Amino acid sequence: MDGKINLAEKLASFAQHWSPRTITQFNDCDVMVVKVLGEFVWHKHDDTDDFFLVLKGTLDIELRDRVVTLGPGEMYVVPKGVEHRPVAREEVHLLLIEPTGTPNTGDPATAAQRIKA
Repeated sequence: MDGKINLAEKLASFAQHWSPRTITQFNDCDVMVVKVLGEFVWHKHDDTDDFFLVLKGTLDIELRDRVVTLGPGEMYVVPKGVEHRPVAREEVHLLLIEPTGTPNTGDPATAAQRIKA
């Protein structure tokens, strides 16, 4: 294996929304792809920032005081402790990078299970 990962192939391998797929790990972080549609829950991460890179579509990241809109090739980092809610009015494909084991809802009890792609 040469270590090369094709993001389009990984994204084509599943249809579920809000179910991140881990495609690799580095420096104790998970690199994931995910398809999203609709509204996610309001949440925050007390111990880590939240990284979003849009691959396809348009994503609104709602913060309590404003909305950050991202298109393909744009990224945003939500600082740790800041409440936010991703909203996708159409299917959006994202690349996420988080410390391994970070619950996507900020709460392990309600977090989506991590699945290897």
